[in-house]
Amino acid sequence: MRQSRVKDDAMIKSDLASHKVDWEDLAELDPLWSILTCPETQHNRWDKDEFFRTGEEEIQSLMENADHLGFPLSKGQALDFGCGVGRLTRALAKRFQRCCGVDISERMVAMARELNASFPNCEFLSNDRPDLSTFPSDSFDLVYTARVLQHLPGRSRVERLIRELFRVVRPEGLLVFQLPSYIDLRRRLQPRRRLYQILKRLGGNKATLYKKMGLFPMRMNFIREKDVISLLNGVGAKVLKAEADSLAGPLIESRTYYATKPARSV
Repeated sequence: MRQSRVKDDAMIKSDLASHKVDWEDLAELDPLWSILTCPETQHNRWDKDEFFRTGEEEIQSLMENADHLGFPLSKGQALDFGCGVGRLTRALAKRFQRCCGVDISERMVAMARELNASFPNCEFLSNDRPDLSTFPSDSFDLVYTARVLQHLPGRSRVERLIRELFRVVRPEGLLVFQLPSYIDLRRRLQPRRRLYQILKRLGGNKATLYKKMGLFPMRMNFIREKDVISLLNGVGAKVLKAEADSLAGPLIESRTYYATKPARSV
Protein backbone atom coordinates (compact mmCIF):
# COMPACT_ATOMS: atom_id res chain seq x y z
CA MET A 1 0.00 0.00 0.00
CA ARG A 2 2.77 2.43 0.94
CA GLN A 3 4.73 1.65 -2.23
CA SER A 4 1.60 2.24 -4.31
CA ARG A 5 1.01 5.62 -2.64
CA VAL A 6 4.63 6.65 -3.21
CA LYS A 7 4.32 5.64 -6.87
CA ASP A 8 1.08 7.59 -7.26
CA ASP A 9 2.61 10.68 -5.64
CA ALA A 10 5.63 10.45 -7.95
CA MET A 11 3.34 10.19 -10.98
CA ILE A 12 1.32 13.20 -9.85
CA LYS A 13 4.48 15.28 -9.42
CA SER A 14 5.74 14.22 -12.85
CA ASP A 15 2.41 15.02 -14.53
CA LEU A 16 2.20 18.43 -12.88
CA ALA A 17 5.81 19.26 -13.70
CA SER A 18 5.11 18.49 -17.36
CA HIS A 19 1.85 20.48 -17.19
CA LYS A 20 3.70 23.46 -15.72
CA VAL A 21 6.27 23.37 -18.53
CA ASP A 22 3.46 23.31 -21.11
CA TRP A 23 1.85 26.41 -19.65
CA GLU A 24 5.12 28.25 -19.24
CA ASP A 25 5.64 27.59 -22.96
CA LEU A 26 2.15 28.86 -23.80
CA ALA A 27 2.65 31.92 -21.61
CA GLU A 28 5.78 32.73 -23.57
CA LEU A 29 4.43 31.92 -27.04
CA ASP A 30 0.90 33.38 -27.00
CA PRO A 31 -0.42 34.12 -23.49
CA LEU A 32 -3.74 35.79 -24.24
CA TRP A 33 -4.75 33.34 -26.96
CA SER A 34 -3.89 30.35 -24.76
CA ILE A 35 -6.30 31.74 -22.15
CA LEU A 36 -9.10 32.60 -24.58
CA THR A 37 -8.62 30.74 -27.84
CA CYS A 38 -10.17 32.46 -30.84
CA PRO A 39 -8.79 31.70 -34.33
CA GLU A 40 -8.68 35.35 -35.33
CA THR A 41 -6.60 36.30 -32.28
CA GLN A 42 -3.97 33.57 -32.49
CA HIS A 43 -0.31 34.57 -32.79
CA ASN A 44 -0.56 37.46 -30.33
CA ARG A 45 -3.35 39.33 -32.12
CA TRP A 46 -5.58 39.92 -29.08
CA ASP A 47 -6.28 43.57 -28.35
CA LYS A 48 -5.70 43.84 -24.59
CA ASP A 49 -8.66 46.14 -23.94
CA GLU A 50 -10.98 43.80 -25.81
CA PHE A 51 -9.47 40.80 -24.04
CA PHE A 52 -10.20 42.23 -20.61
CA ARG A 53 -13.64 43.42 -21.75
CA THR A 54 -14.60 39.79 -22.38
CA GLY A 55 -13.70 39.06 -18.77
CA GLU A 56 -15.99 41.82 -17.55
CA GLU A 57 -18.85 40.41 -19.63
CA GLU A 58 -18.25 36.87 -18.39
CA ILE A 59 -18.22 37.89 -14.73
CA GLN A 60 -21.29 40.10 -15.18
CA SER A 61 -23.17 37.06 -16.52
CA LEU A 62 -21.81 34.92 -13.68
CA MET A 63 -22.98 37.37 -11.03
CA GLU A 64 -26.44 37.66 -12.59
CA ASN A 65 -26.75 33.87 -12.34
CA ALA A 66 -25.42 33.97 -8.78
CA ASP A 67 -27.96 36.61 -7.75
CA HIS A 68 -30.74 34.50 -9.25
CA LEU A 69 -29.57 31.45 -7.28
CA GLY A 70 -29.20 33.44 -4.07
CA PHE A 71 -25.52 32.63 -3.45
CA PRO A 72 -23.02 33.60 -2.22
CA LEU A 73 -24.57 35.28 0.79
CA SER A 74 -21.63 37.66 1.20
CA LYS A 75 -19.05 39.15 -1.14
CA GLY A 76 -15.87 39.19 0.89
CA GLN A 77 -13.30 37.09 -0.95
CA ALA A 78 -13.28 35.40 -4.37
CA LEU A 79 -10.89 32.89 -5.92
CA ASP A 80 -10.10 32.81 -9.65
CA PHE A 81 -8.49 29.40 -10.20
CA GLY A 82 -6.32 29.25 -13.32
CA CYS A 83 -6.27 33.03 -13.51
CA GLY A 84 -3.78 33.41 -16.35
CA VAL A 85 -3.05 37.12 -16.72
CA GLY A 86 -6.06 38.12 -14.60
CA ARG A 87 -8.77 38.50 -17.26
CA LEU A 88 -11.47 37.44 -14.79
CA THR A 89 -9.67 38.35 -11.57
CA ARG A 90 -9.91 42.09 -12.11
CA ALA A 91 -13.60 41.81 -12.99
CA LEU A 92 -14.25 39.82 -9.81
CA ALA A 93 -12.27 42.39 -7.81
CA LYS A 94 -14.87 45.02 -8.77
CA ARG A 95 -17.54 42.94 -7.06
CA PHE A 96 -15.72 41.47 -4.04
CA GLN A 97 -13.62 43.05 -1.31
CA ARG A 98 -10.63 40.93 -2.32
CA CYS A 99 -9.89 38.52 -5.13
CA CYS A 100 -7.06 36.00 -5.40
CA GLY A 101 -5.90 34.65 -8.76
CA VAL A 102 -3.97 31.38 -8.82
CA ASP A 103 -2.12 29.86 -11.77
CA ILE A 104 0.43 27.11 -12.35
CA SER A 105 2.49 29.34 -14.65
CA GLU A 106 4.87 31.74 -12.93
CA ARG A 107 5.15 33.70 -16.18
CA MET A 108 1.36 34.14 -16.29
CA VAL A 109 1.31 35.29 -12.67
CA ALA A 110 4.08 37.82 -13.32
CA MET A 111 2.10 39.25 -16.25
CA ALA A 112 -1.08 39.31 -14.15
CA ARG A 113 0.61 41.38 -11.47
CA GLU A 114 1.90 43.84 -14.06
CA LEU A 115 -1.34 44.16 -16.03
CA ASN A 116 -3.52 44.51 -12.91
CA ALA A 117 -1.32 46.80 -10.82
CA SER A 118 -4.17 49.33 -10.69
CA PHE A 119 -6.38 46.83 -8.84
CA PRO A 120 -4.95 46.79 -5.30
CA ASN A 121 -7.50 44.27 -4.03
CA CYS A 122 -6.19 41.64 -6.49
CA GLU A 123 -3.57 39.15 -5.35
CA PHE A 124 -1.83 36.71 -7.69
CA LEU A 125 -0.12 33.50 -6.63
CA SER A 126 1.61 30.67 -8.49
CA ASN A 127 0.72 27.15 -7.38
CA ASP A 128 2.20 23.98 -8.86
CA ARG A 129 0.91 21.68 -6.12
CA PRO A 130 -1.79 19.05 -6.78
CA ASP A 131 -4.00 20.75 -4.19
CA LEU A 132 -4.91 24.14 -2.73
CA SER A 133 -3.17 23.62 0.60
CA THR A 134 -2.09 27.28 0.48
CA PHE A 135 -5.64 28.09 1.58
CA PRO A 136 -7.50 26.87 4.66
CA SER A 137 -10.94 25.35 4.29
CA ASP A 138 -13.91 27.73 4.04
CA SER A 139 -11.79 30.65 2.74
CA PHE A 140 -13.80 32.08 -0.17
CA ASP A 141 -17.32 33.31 -0.75
CA LEU A 142 -16.99 32.56 -4.46
CA VAL A 143 -14.71 30.13 -6.26
CA TYR A 144 -14.76 30.34 -10.05
CA THR A 145 -12.85 28.54 -12.78
CA ALA A 146 -13.56 28.26 -16.49
CA ARG A 147 -11.49 26.90 -19.40
CA VAL A 148 -9.02 25.51 -16.86
CA LEU A 149 -9.98 22.08 -15.49
CA GLN A 150 -10.28 20.77 -19.05
CA HIS A 151 -6.53 21.25 -19.52
CA LEU A 152 -5.37 19.34 -16.42
CA PRO A 153 -3.35 16.14 -16.95
CA GLY A 154 -5.83 13.34 -16.37
CA ARG A 155 -9.25 12.72 -14.87
CA SER A 156 -7.97 11.96 -11.37
CA ARG A 157 -6.26 15.38 -11.26
CA VAL A 158 -9.50 17.08 -12.32
CA GLU A 159 -11.52 15.25 -9.67
CA ARG A 160 -8.98 16.09 -6.97
CA LEU A 161 -9.09 19.78 -7.86
CA ILE A 162 -12.88 19.86 -7.82
CA ARG A 163 -12.79 18.47 -4.27
CA GLU A 164 -10.21 21.09 -3.32
CA LEU A 165 -12.20 23.92 -4.89
CA PHE A 166 -15.23 22.85 -2.89
CA ARG A 167 -13.15 22.55 0.29
CA VAL A 168 -12.10 26.21 0.17
CA VAL A 169 -15.65 27.51 -0.41
CA ARG A 170 -17.28 28.99 2.67
CA PRO A 171 -20.61 27.64 3.90
CA GLU A 172 -23.36 29.36 1.88
CA GLY A 173 -20.72 30.44 -0.62
CA LEU A 174 -20.75 29.49 -4.29
CA LEU A 175 -18.56 27.21 -6.40
CA VAL A 176 -18.86 27.62 -10.17
CA PHE A 177 -16.75 25.64 -12.59
CA GLN A 178 -16.81 24.69 -16.26
CA LEU A 179 -15.76 21.30 -17.60
CA PRO A 180 -16.37 19.43 -20.88
CA SER A 181 -18.83 16.56 -20.51
CA TYR A 182 -17.83 14.74 -23.69
CA ILE A 183 -15.10 14.92 -26.33
CA ASP A 184 -15.30 12.69 -29.40
CA LEU A 185 -12.54 10.18 -30.03
CA ARG A 186 -10.92 12.10 -32.89
CA ARG A 187 -10.42 15.19 -30.72
CA ARG A 188 -9.19 13.13 -27.78
CA LEU A 189 -6.15 12.09 -29.84
CA GLN A 190 -4.80 15.69 -29.75
CA PRO A 191 -2.20 15.25 -32.53
CA ARG A 192 -0.93 18.85 -32.33
CA ARG A 193 -0.07 18.50 -28.65
CA ARG A 194 1.55 15.09 -29.05
CA LEU A 195 3.65 16.14 -32.03
CA TYR A 196 4.70 19.37 -30.27
CA GLN A 197 5.99 17.40 -27.29
CA ILE A 198 7.79 14.81 -29.42
CA LEU A 199 9.53 17.38 -31.61
CA LYS A 200 10.43 19.58 -28.63
CA ARG A 201 12.04 16.58 -26.88
CA LEU A 202 14.03 15.99 -30.07
CA GLY A 203 15.39 19.54 -29.87
CA GLY A 204 12.80 21.44 -31.86
CA ASN A 205 12.51 25.17 -31.20
CA LYS A 206 9.17 25.84 -29.48
CA ALA A 207 8.61 29.14 -31.28
CA THR A 208 9.15 27.44 -34.64
CA LEU A 209 6.88 24.54 -33.68
CA TYR A 210 4.12 27.00 -32.80
CA LYS A 211 4.52 29.77 -35.36
CA LYS A 212 5.59 27.75 -38.40
CA MET A 213 3.98 24.36 -37.80
CA GLY A 214 0.88 25.36 -35.79
CA LEU A 215 1.71 23.00 -32.92
CA PHE A 216 1.06 23.72 -29.23
CA PRO A 217 1.02 21.75 -25.95
CA MET A 218 -2.60 22.31 -24.88
CA ARG A 219 -4.43 19.15 -23.74
CA MET A 220 -8.18 18.57 -23.33
CA ASN A 221 -10.03 16.31 -20.88
CA PHE A 222 -13.65 15.68 -19.97
CA ILE A 223 -15.82 14.06 -17.30
CA ARG A 224 -19.43 13.12 -17.96
CA GLU A 225 -22.06 15.22 -16.21
CA LYS A 226 -23.48 12.35 -14.14
CA ASP A 227 -20.02 11.62 -12.75
CA VAL A 228 -19.41 15.26 -11.84
CA ILE A 229 -22.78 15.45 -10.08
CA SER A 230 -21.97 12.24 -8.21
CA LEU A 231 -18.60 13.65 -7.12
CA LEU A 232 -20.20 16.86 -5.85
CA ASN A 233 -22.88 14.96 -3.97
CA GLY A 234 -20.18 12.78 -2.46
CA VAL A 235 -18.35 15.73 -0.89
CA GLY A 236 -21.56 17.20 0.53
CA ALA A 237 -22.18 19.90 -2.06
CA LYS A 238 -25.68 21.06 -2.92
CA VAL A 239 -25.81 21.23 -6.72
CA LEU A 240 -27.86 24.25 -7.74
CA LYS A 241 -27.59 24.02 -11.50
CA ALA A 242 -25.69 22.35 -14.33
CA GLU A 243 -26.10 24.03 -17.69
CA ALA A 244 -24.72 23.54 -21.18
CA ASP A 245 -22.17 26.11 -22.32
CA SER A 246 -19.93 26.79 -25.32
CA LEU A 247 -16.75 27.55 -23.36
CA ALA A 248 -14.80 24.57 -24.72
CA GLY A 249 -15.54 25.48 -28.33
CA PRO A 250 -18.38 24.79 -30.75
CA LEU A 251 -17.57 21.09 -31.26
CA ILE A 252 -17.16 19.97 -27.63
CA GLU A 253 -20.00 19.33 -25.17
CA SER A 254 -19.43 21.32 -22.00
CA ARG A 255 -21.21 22.14 -18.74
CA THR A 256 -21.01 24.86 -16.11
CA TYR A 257 -21.80 23.66 -12.59
CA TYR A 258 -23.12 25.79 -9.73
CA ALA A 259 -22.90 24.37 -6.20
CA THR A 260 -23.02 25.66 -2.65
CA LYS A 261 -21.77 24.36 0.67
CA PRO A 262 -24.70 24.01 3.11
CA ALA A 263 -24.44 25.95 6.34
CA ARG A 264 -23.31 23.85 9.26
CA SER A 265 -25.92 23.20 11.92
CA VAL A 266 -25.19 24.78 15.30
